[in-house]
Amino acid sequence: MSIAFEPGAAPAGFIPLSVPEIRGNEWKYVKECLDTGWVSSGGSFVERFERDAAGYVGTKHAVACVNGTSALHIALLVAGVLPDDEVVVSSLTFIAPVNAVRYARAWPVFMDSEPAYWQMDVGKAADFLEKECLWKDGELRNKVTRRRVAAILPVHVLGHPVDMDPLIALCEKFRLALIEDATESLGAKYKRRPTGAVGDIGVLSFNGNKVITTGGGGMLVTNNETLASKARYLTTQAKDDPVEYVHNEIGYNYRLTNVQAAMGCAQMEMLTEYIVTKRRTAAAYDAALSEVAGLTLPRQAAWAESNWWLYTVLVDHARYGEDSRGLLRRLAAAKIQTRPLWQPCHLSPAHLGCQAYHCDVAERLNREALSLPSSVGLRPDEQQRVINAIARA
Repeated sequence: MSIAFEPGAAPAGFIPLSVPEIRGNEWKYVKECLDTGWVSSGGSFVERFERDAAGYVGTKHAVACVNGTSALHIALLVAGVLPDDEVVVSSLTFIAPVNAVRYARAWPVFMDSEPAYWQMDVGKAADFLEKECLWKDGELRNKVTRRRVAAILPVHVLGHPVDMDPLIALCEKFRLALIEDATESLGAKYKRRPTGAVGDIGVLSFNGNKVITTGGGGMLVTNNETLASKARYLTTQAKDDPVEYVHNEIGYNYRLTNVQAAMGCAQMEMLTEYIVTKRRTAAAYDAALSEVAGLTLPRQAAWAESNWWLYTVLVDHARYGEDSRGLLRRLAAAKIQTRPLWQPCHLSPAHLGCQAYHCDVAERLNREALSLPSSVGLRPDEQQRVINAIARA
Protein backbone atom coordinates (compact mmCIF):
# COMPACT_ATOMS: atom_id res chain seq x y z
CA MET A 1 0.00 0.00 0.00
CA SER A 2 1.01 3.67 -0.32
CA ILE A 3 3.01 5.08 2.59
CA ALA A 4 2.36 8.50 4.13
CA PHE A 5 4.95 10.55 6.00
CA GLU A 6 4.86 14.07 7.34
CA PRO A 7 7.47 16.35 5.73
CA GLY A 8 10.70 15.96 7.63
CA ALA A 9 9.65 12.61 9.09
CA ALA A 10 10.32 10.44 6.05
CA PRO A 11 13.27 8.02 6.12
CA ALA A 12 16.46 9.02 4.40
CA GLY A 13 16.26 8.62 0.66
CA PHE A 14 12.44 8.45 0.61
CA ILE A 15 10.72 10.11 -2.35
CA PRO A 16 7.20 11.30 -1.39
CA LEU A 17 4.24 11.55 -3.72
CA SER A 18 3.46 15.26 -3.33
CA VAL A 19 4.61 17.52 -0.52
CA PRO A 20 4.53 21.32 -0.04
CA GLU A 21 7.17 23.61 -1.47
CA ILE A 22 7.82 26.44 0.98
CA ARG A 23 10.54 28.84 -0.15
CA GLY A 24 8.92 32.24 -0.54
CA ASN A 25 7.63 34.82 1.93
CA GLU A 26 5.74 32.35 4.12
CA TRP A 27 7.83 32.94 7.27
CA LYS A 28 7.71 36.71 6.82
CA TYR A 29 3.94 36.92 6.38
CA VAL A 30 3.09 34.43 9.12
CA LYS A 31 5.43 36.28 11.50
CA GLU A 32 3.53 39.48 10.76
CA CYS A 33 0.32 37.74 11.88
CA LEU A 34 1.96 36.54 15.08
CA ASP A 35 3.59 39.90 15.80
CA THR A 36 0.32 41.82 15.33
CA GLY A 37 -1.99 39.27 16.95
CA TRP A 38 -4.14 38.87 13.82
CA VAL A 39 -4.21 35.09 13.81
CA SER A 40 -7.90 34.18 13.52
CA SER A 41 -10.48 34.75 10.77
CA GLY A 42 -10.04 38.52 10.81
CA GLY A 43 -7.05 40.27 9.28
CA SER A 44 -5.73 41.78 6.09
CA PHE A 45 -4.20 38.62 4.66
CA VAL A 46 -7.60 36.92 4.27
CA GLU A 47 -8.90 39.66 2.00
CA ARG A 48 -5.57 39.87 0.17
CA PHE A 49 -5.58 36.13 -0.44
CA GLU A 50 -9.11 36.39 -1.84
CA ARG A 51 -8.06 39.20 -4.18
CA ASP A 52 -5.01 37.25 -5.31
CA ALA A 53 -7.01 34.08 -6.00
CA ALA A 54 -9.77 35.93 -7.84
CA GLY A 55 -7.21 37.81 -9.89
CA TYR A 56 -5.36 34.64 -10.82
CA VAL A 57 -8.39 32.68 -12.02
CA GLY A 58 -10.07 35.75 -13.50
CA THR A 59 -13.23 36.03 -11.41
CA LYS A 60 -14.67 39.11 -9.75
CA HIS A 61 -15.12 37.50 -6.33
CA ALA A 62 -13.50 34.94 -4.05
CA VAL A 63 -14.46 33.69 -0.59
CA ALA A 64 -11.78 32.00 1.51
CA CYS A 65 -12.88 28.88 3.41
CA VAL A 66 -11.28 26.49 5.89
CA ASN A 67 -10.90 23.79 3.23
CA GLY A 68 -12.08 22.79 -0.22
CA THR A 69 -14.85 20.57 1.14
CA SER A 70 -16.47 23.43 3.04
CA ALA A 71 -16.24 25.59 -0.08
CA LEU A 72 -17.98 22.85 -2.08
CA HIS A 73 -20.73 22.63 0.55
CA ILE A 74 -21.34 26.37 0.44
CA ALA A 75 -21.18 26.41 -3.38
CA LEU A 76 -23.99 23.87 -3.53
CA LEU A 77 -26.12 25.83 -1.06
CA VAL A 78 -25.74 29.22 -2.74
CA ALA A 79 -26.29 27.64 -6.18
CA GLY A 80 -29.78 26.64 -5.05
CA VAL A 81 -29.35 22.91 -4.42
CA LEU A 82 -32.14 21.94 -2.03
CA PRO A 83 -32.75 18.91 0.19
CA ASP A 84 -33.72 15.85 -1.89
CA ASP A 85 -32.40 17.39 -5.12
CA GLU A 86 -29.91 15.50 -7.28
CA VAL A 87 -26.46 16.59 -8.44
CA VAL A 88 -24.65 14.93 -11.35
CA VAL A 89 -21.07 14.42 -10.13
CA SER A 90 -17.91 12.63 -11.27
CA SER A 91 -17.60 9.13 -9.83
CA LEU A 92 -13.81 8.93 -10.19
CA THR A 93 -12.80 11.58 -7.69
CA PHE A 94 -11.69 12.05 -4.14
CA ILE A 95 -14.88 11.67 -2.11
CA ALA A 96 -15.10 15.32 -0.93
CA PRO A 97 -17.51 16.68 -3.58
CA VAL A 98 -19.82 13.70 -3.14
CA ASN A 99 -19.83 14.15 0.64
CA ALA A 100 -20.58 17.84 0.11
CA VAL A 101 -23.67 16.90 -1.90
CA ARG A 102 -24.87 14.83 1.05
CA TYR A 103 -24.07 17.68 3.49
CA ALA A 104 -26.58 19.71 1.46
CA ARG A 105 -29.04 16.83 2.01
CA ALA A 106 -29.10 16.22 -1.73
CA TRP A 107 -28.26 13.06 -3.71
CA PRO A 108 -25.36 12.36 -6.06
CA VAL A 109 -25.89 10.78 -9.47
CA PHE A 110 -22.52 9.30 -10.40
CA MET A 111 -21.19 9.92 -13.88
CA ASP A 112 -18.50 7.88 -15.61
CA SER A 113 -15.07 8.98 -16.87
CA GLU A 114 -14.22 9.21 -20.55
CA PRO A 115 -11.26 7.03 -21.61
CA ALA A 116 -9.04 9.64 -23.31
CA TYR A 117 -8.36 12.19 -20.56
CA TRP A 118 -10.09 10.42 -17.63
CA GLN A 119 -12.51 13.29 -16.95
CA MET A 120 -16.31 13.29 -16.58
CA ASP A 121 -17.87 11.74 -19.68
CA VAL A 122 -19.93 14.65 -20.96
CA GLY A 123 -21.56 12.47 -23.61
CA LYS A 124 -22.93 10.13 -20.97
CA ALA A 125 -23.99 13.13 -18.91
CA ALA A 126 -25.98 14.41 -21.88
CA ASP A 127 -27.55 10.98 -22.42
CA PHE A 128 -28.60 10.80 -18.78
CA LEU A 129 -30.15 14.25 -18.71
CA GLU A 130 -31.88 13.97 -22.07
CA LYS A 131 -32.98 10.31 -21.99
CA GLU A 132 -33.28 9.38 -18.33
CA CYS A 133 -34.84 12.63 -17.10
CA LEU A 134 -38.08 14.44 -17.83
CA TRP A 135 -38.54 18.20 -18.31
CA LYS A 136 -41.80 19.29 -16.72
CA ASP A 137 -43.09 22.57 -15.32
CA GLY A 138 -39.72 24.26 -15.68
CA GLU A 139 -37.80 21.52 -13.85
CA LEU A 140 -35.74 18.50 -14.85
CA ARG A 141 -36.67 15.36 -12.94
CA ASN A 142 -35.05 11.95 -12.82
CA LYS A 143 -37.52 9.44 -14.29
CA VAL A 144 -36.46 6.75 -11.81
CA THR A 145 -36.28 8.70 -8.54
CA ARG A 146 -38.64 11.56 -9.46
CA ARG A 147 -36.20 13.95 -7.80
CA ARG A 148 -35.31 17.33 -9.25
CA VAL A 149 -31.89 17.50 -10.92
CA ALA A 150 -30.40 20.79 -9.75
CA ALA A 151 -26.73 20.94 -10.72
CA ILE A 152 -23.74 19.37 -12.45
CA LEU A 153 -20.50 19.12 -10.47
CA PRO A 154 -17.59 18.08 -12.70
CA VAL A 155 -14.20 17.46 -11.10
CA HIS A 156 -11.06 18.43 -13.03
CA VAL A 157 -9.28 15.21 -12.06
CA LEU A 158 -5.47 15.22 -11.63
CA GLY A 159 -5.27 18.79 -12.92
CA HIS A 160 -6.65 18.21 -16.44
CA PRO A 161 -9.83 20.14 -17.35
CA VAL A 162 -13.18 18.55 -18.09
CA ASP A 163 -14.63 19.45 -21.50
CA MET A 164 -16.84 22.23 -20.17
CA ASP A 165 -18.64 23.66 -23.22
CA PRO A 166 -21.06 20.71 -23.60
CA LEU A 167 -21.84 20.93 -19.87
CA ILE A 168 -22.48 24.67 -20.15
CA ALA A 169 -24.95 23.97 -22.97
CA LEU A 170 -26.71 21.29 -20.92
CA CYS A 171 -26.96 23.59 -17.90
CA GLU A 172 -28.41 26.38 -20.01
CA LYS A 173 -30.90 24.01 -21.64
CA PHE A 174 -32.13 22.50 -18.37
CA ARG A 175 -31.56 25.47 -16.02
CA LEU A 176 -28.97 23.68 -13.91
CA ALA A 177 -26.19 25.19 -11.83
CA LEU A 178 -22.65 24.38 -12.97
CA ILE A 179 -20.19 24.06 -10.09
CA GLU A 180 -16.55 23.35 -10.98
CA ASP A 181 -14.48 21.30 -8.60
CA ALA A 182 -11.12 22.82 -9.49
CA THR A 183 -9.51 21.66 -6.25
CA GLU A 184 -6.82 19.76 -8.16
CA SER A 185 -6.49 22.07 -11.16
CA LEU A 186 -5.32 25.50 -9.99
CA GLY A 187 -3.20 26.81 -12.85
CA ALA A 188 -4.89 24.66 -15.50
CA LYS A 189 -6.83 26.18 -18.40
CA TYR A 190 -9.81 25.18 -20.50
CA LYS A 191 -9.68 26.84 -23.92
CA ARG A 192 -7.39 29.52 -22.42
CA ARG A 193 -9.75 30.14 -19.48
CA PRO A 194 -8.53 29.21 -16.00
CA THR A 195 -10.43 26.34 -14.46
CA GLY A 196 -12.73 27.51 -11.70
CA ALA A 197 -13.85 30.51 -13.75
CA VAL A 198 -15.79 28.63 -16.42
CA GLY A 199 -18.91 27.56 -14.51
CA ASP A 200 -21.24 29.51 -12.25
CA ILE A 201 -19.02 28.79 -9.23
CA GLY A 202 -15.56 27.28 -8.90
CA VAL A 203 -13.88 25.74 -5.88
CA LEU A 204 -10.14 25.61 -5.15
CA SER A 205 -8.20 23.66 -2.54
CA PHE A 206 -4.97 24.45 -0.71
CA ASN A 207 -4.47 21.13 1.04
CA GLY A 208 -0.89 20.12 1.81
CA ASN A 209 -0.56 17.94 -1.29
CA LYS A 210 -1.82 20.52 -3.79
CA VAL A 211 0.33 22.73 -6.06
CA ILE A 212 0.21 25.49 -3.45
CA THR A 213 -0.93 25.12 0.14
CA THR A 214 -2.09 26.89 3.25
CA GLY A 215 -1.91 23.65 5.23
CA GLY A 216 -5.67 23.34 4.76
CA GLY A 217 -7.82 25.93 3.10
CA GLY A 218 -10.15 26.36 0.17
CA MET A 219 -11.67 29.09 -1.94
CA LEU A 220 -15.00 29.68 -3.64
CA VAL A 221 -14.66 31.82 -6.80
CA THR A 222 -17.41 33.33 -8.93
CA ASN A 223 -18.36 36.27 -11.12
CA ASN A 224 -21.78 36.48 -9.50
CA GLU A 225 -21.88 39.11 -6.76
CA THR A 226 -25.10 37.75 -5.24
CA LEU A 227 -23.65 34.25 -4.90
CA ALA A 228 -20.40 35.61 -3.45
CA SER A 229 -22.22 37.73 -0.85
CA LYS A 230 -24.38 34.79 0.18
CA ALA A 231 -21.32 32.58 0.45
CA ARG A 232 -19.47 35.09 2.62
CA TYR A 233 -22.56 35.42 4.83
CA LEU A 234 -22.96 31.67 5.31
CA THR A 235 -19.25 31.03 5.96
CA THR A 236 -19.23 33.55 8.81
CA GLN A 237 -22.09 32.02 10.82
CA ALA A 238 -24.79 33.96 8.93
CA LYS A 239 -24.35 36.93 11.22
CA ASP A 240 -27.01 39.60 10.52
CA ASP A 241 -26.22 41.90 13.44
CA PRO A 242 -22.58 41.69 14.59
CA VAL A 243 -23.28 43.73 17.72
CA GLU A 244 -26.41 41.96 18.99
CA TYR A 245 -25.43 38.60 17.45
CA VAL A 246 -28.62 38.12 15.47
CA HIS A 247 -28.62 35.18 13.03
CA ASN A 248 -31.57 34.79 10.65
CA GLU A 249 -30.24 31.61 9.03
CA ILE A 250 -28.11 28.62 9.96
CA GLY A 251 -24.55 29.55 9.16
CA TYR A 252 -21.19 27.80 9.27
CA ASN A 253 -17.82 28.46 10.88
CA TYR A 254 -16.03 28.08 7.55
CA ARG A 255 -13.87 31.21 7.35
CA LEU A 256 -10.15 30.79 6.69
CA THR A 257 -7.75 32.11 9.34
CA ASN A 258 -5.43 35.04 8.74
CA VAL A 259 -2.36 32.88 9.49
CA GLN A 260 -3.32 30.40 6.79
CA ALA A 261 -4.17 33.20 4.38
CA ALA A 262 -0.76 34.76 5.01
CA MET A 263 0.85 31.53 3.90
CA GLY A 264 -1.50 31.44 0.93
CA CYS A 265 -0.44 34.92 -0.19
CA ALA A 266 3.19 33.84 -0.16
CA GLN A 267 2.36 30.66 -2.07
CA MET A 268 0.35 32.59 -4.67
CA GLU A 269 3.46 34.66 -5.39
CA MET A 270 5.23 31.43 -6.43
CA LEU A 271 2.35 29.77 -8.29
CA THR A 272 3.37 30.66 -11.86
CA GLU A 273 6.87 29.32 -11.24
CA TYR A 274 5.51 26.17 -9.63
CA ILE A 275 3.25 25.43 -12.61
CA VAL A 276 6.22 25.72 -14.97
CA THR A 277 8.08 23.23 -12.77
CA LYS A 278 5.14 20.80 -12.74
CA ARG A 279 4.95 20.87 -16.52
CA ARG A 280 8.68 20.28 -16.80
CA THR A 281 8.39 17.26 -14.52
CA ALA A 282 5.54 15.85 -16.63
CA ALA A 283 7.53 16.34 -19.84
CA ALA A 284 10.47 14.46 -18.33
CA TYR A 285 8.23 11.54 -17.37
CA ASP A 286 6.73 11.56 -20.87
CA ALA A 287 10.13 11.41 -22.54
CA ALA A 288 11.49 8.68 -20.29
CA LEU A 289 8.47 6.37 -20.02
CA SER A 290 6.98 6.59 -23.52
CA GLU A 291 8.72 3.41 -24.69
CA VAL A 292 7.98 1.29 -21.61
CA ALA A 293 5.70 -1.52 -22.74
CA GLY A 294 2.47 -1.83 -20.82
CA LEU A 295 2.29 1.76 -19.60
CA THR A 296 -0.30 4.24 -20.85
CA LEU A 297 0.83 7.79 -20.19
CA PRO A 298 -1.55 10.68 -19.47
CA ARG A 299 -2.64 12.75 -22.45
CA GLN A 300 -3.47 16.43 -22.72
CA ALA A 301 -6.35 17.55 -24.93
CA ALA A 302 -5.69 20.15 -27.62
CA TRP A 303 -8.08 22.51 -25.83
CA ALA A 304 -6.52 21.98 -22.41
CA GLU A 305 -3.53 23.10 -20.38
CA SER A 306 -3.13 20.74 -17.45
CA ASN A 307 -1.33 21.76 -14.28
CA TRP A 308 -0.06 18.15 -14.07
CA TRP A 309 -0.90 17.97 -10.37
CA LEU A 310 -0.17 14.24 -10.11
CA TYR A 311 1.48 12.50 -13.05
CA THR A 312 -0.48 9.26 -13.39
CA VAL A 313 0.06 6.20 -15.58
CA LEU A 314 -2.10 3.20 -16.41
CA VAL A 315 -0.44 -0.19 -15.92
CA ASP A 316 -1.43 -3.09 -18.20
CA HIS A 317 -0.69 -6.23 -16.18
CA ALA A 318 -0.30 -8.52 -19.19
CA ARG A 319 2.08 -6.27 -21.13
CA TYR A 320 4.02 -4.74 -18.25
CA GLY A 321 4.31 -7.97 -16.28
CA GLU A 322 2.99 -6.44 -13.06
CA ASP A 323 -0.27 -4.78 -12.09
CA SER A 324 -0.58 -1.29 -10.62
CA ARG A 325 -0.68 -2.49 -7.02
CA GLY A 326 2.30 -4.76 -7.55
CA LEU A 327 4.24 -1.81 -8.95
CA LEU A 328 3.12 0.29 -5.98
CA ARG A 329 4.51 -2.30 -3.54
CA ARG A 330 7.79 -2.67 -5.41
CA LEU A 331 8.33 1.09 -5.54
CA ALA A 332 7.44 1.39 -1.85
CA ALA A 333 10.19 -1.15 -1.09
CA ALA A 334 12.53 1.15 -3.00
CA LYS A 335 11.41 4.11 -0.82
CA ILE A 336 9.30 5.64 -3.58
CA GLN A 337 5.75 6.65 -2.69
CA THR A 338 3.00 6.21 -5.28
CA ARG A 339 -0.78 6.11 -5.02
CA PRO A 340 -3.67 4.47 -6.86
CA LEU A 341 -6.63 6.56 -7.89
CA TRP A 342 -9.57 6.70 -5.54
CA GLN A 343 -12.21 4.03 -5.27
CA PRO A 344 -14.96 5.23 -7.65
CA CYS A 345 -17.59 6.83 -5.47
CA HIS A 346 -20.40 4.71 -6.89
CA LEU A 347 -18.63 1.74 -5.25
CA SER A 348 -18.14 3.49 -1.92
CA PRO A 349 -19.95 1.84 1.01
CA ALA A 350 -20.62 5.38 2.26
CA HIS A 351 -22.81 6.08 -0.78
CA LEU A 352 -24.45 2.77 -1.50
CA GLY A 353 -27.90 3.13 -3.02
CA CYS A 354 -27.10 6.29 -5.00
CA GLN A 355 -27.65 6.11 -8.73
CA ALA A 356 -24.70 5.52 -11.07
CA TYR A 357 -24.76 5.88 -14.85
CA HIS A 358 -22.66 3.23 -16.64
CA CYS A 359 -19.42 3.83 -14.71
CA ASP A 360 -17.31 1.02 -16.22
CA VAL A 361 -14.45 3.26 -17.39
CA ALA A 362 -14.03 4.69 -13.88
CA GLU A 363 -13.70 1.18 -12.50
CA ARG A 364 -11.01 0.27 -15.03
CA LEU A 365 -9.05 3.45 -14.34
CA ASN A 366 -9.18 2.70 -10.63
CA ARG A 367 -7.70 -0.77 -11.23
CA GLU A 368 -4.93 0.35 -13.57
CA ALA A 369 -3.88 3.83 -12.48
CA LEU A 370 -0.88 4.76 -10.38
CA SER A 371 0.19 8.33 -9.53
CA LEU A 372 3.94 8.97 -9.45
CA PRO A 373 5.98 11.41 -7.31
CA SER A 374 5.07 14.90 -8.52
CA SER A 375 6.16 17.38 -5.83
CA VAL A 376 7.13 20.84 -7.04
CA GLY A 377 10.46 20.24 -5.27
CA LEU A 378 11.11 16.84 -6.90
CA ARG A 379 14.78 16.86 -7.86
CA PRO A 380 15.97 15.54 -11.26
CA ASP A 381 18.00 12.80 -9.58
CA GLU A 382 14.93 11.73 -7.57
CA GLN A 383 12.79 11.65 -10.69
CA GLN A 384 15.44 9.58 -12.43
CA ARG A 385 15.30 7.07 -9.55
CA VAL A 386 11.56 6.76 -10.08
CA ILE A 387 11.99 6.33 -13.82
CA ASN A 388 14.73 3.72 -13.44
CA ALA A 389 12.65 1.70 -10.95
CA ILE A 390 9.66 1.68 -13.31
CA ALA A 391 11.63 0.96 -16.48
CA ARG A 392 13.56 -1.86 -14.79
CA ALA A 393 10.55 -4.15 -14.98
